[in-house]
Amino acid sequence: TALPIYKGDLLLKPILNSAGKDISHWFDKKTGNLRTHIDPVTNCRVAYTPQGRFVHVPPRFPASDWVNDFGKPWWQDEKYCIGKLSQKTRKVRIVNMLTSQANTIEVCSEENMLEILKRYEEHNRHAASYTWKFCGSNLDMNRTLQENGVEDEFENFYDLGMNEDDYLPAIHLYFNDDLTEQ
Repeated sequence: TALPIYKGDLLLKPILNSAGKDISHWFDKKTGNLRTHIDPVTNCRVAYTPQGRFVHVPPRFPASDWVNDFGKPWWQDEKYCIGKLSQKTRKVRIVNMLTSQANTIEVCSEENMLEILKRYEEHNRHAASYTWKFCGSNLDMNRTLQENGVEDEFENFYDLGMNEDDYLPAIHLYFNDDLTEQ
């Protein structure tokens, strides 16, 4: 349970309202601390919390009831870090050449082909029984899409005003008939 000693506290509201969502925009990318701004009333640098003040954020004005003996704030505590944020995501079309079934999935740029295969197994549980190819070349399953020569064309499409979803790279799956059981 996240921050159990604060259960029922109003300062949990902004955190609970953001449950399951990316909150990386709350933090400075360089320091990992909360983003700050100059308060228009006090002219002091304070935490920027447009969603409302939350646990471990000092109040805007001095307050004798604010206790700061909690050690490090929750956002610097690794046990509250859930997952890692991808640098970039992209969509790919995976086409089963045996059945002609095509599925579009969104993948992280850091994922290698084996990780993509594991997620694709939701659509085809025998995905490991296929040879994965792009433009006729076998893909190295220990490499990322980029390392396999599957370029991310997003910037080019953006510059040209084109919808990237209309031109997704297609990975072709060719059945090996290796009789794997899963």
